[in-house]
Amino acid sequence: MAALRLHRWVPFSRANGPGYRAVIWVQGCTLGCPGCGNPATHPRKGGYLIEPRALVEKIASYSRQIEGVTISGGEPLQQKKPLLEFLGLLRTQTNLSVILFTGYSWAEVIKMREKRTLFSLIDVIIAGRYDQGQRLAKDLQGSANKTFHFLTRRYSQRDFQDILPAEILITSQGEIVFTGIDPLGLSDCSKAR
Repeated sequence: MAALRLHRWVPFSRANGPGYRAVIWVQGCTLGCPGCGNPATHPRKGGYLIEPRALVEKIASYSRQIEGVTISGGEPLQQKKPLLEFLGLLRTQTNLSVILFTGYSWAEVIKMREKRTLFSLIDVIIAGRYDQGQRLAKDLQGSANKTFHFLTRRYSQRDFQDILPAEILITSQGEIVFTGIDPLGLSDCSKAR
């Protein structure tokens, strides 16, 4: 059983997809998109390891209060084995929706050996490297080249309109987390005096 390397997770967010969602940020990404909003998630070392079953148990304890799970990073598809184990357990033990952000292009994703299993466990994939020259930061689309792929009928493009661009969360440990598609906009505002 492989463990997921996480940067962090939060049980409730309104800025990472339709409805209230748990959000998981994996640790580790080698894609190196200039201007990425999550550079702290890039180093492979860092974050912490968690067994997929333990993470599903944590999230399942909130399943009556949330609509789904959003997985971001780092790069989730650089941890395919534990990610697929996590998604399989989540799908069999809950009715939560799954949105996955990846920096890989759709053409790269559909060439992956595990694509059939992956597609059976996810509702929406938002694919493509962040391109700061095409920055949008709106409706969960960081840059205009990012593409949405609806793998089930659970959501449509309409469900991704008017999602909060950013939010500030305070964890149970008192940590302040800036999140959403435009968290830097909030962090810039927090520096104003």
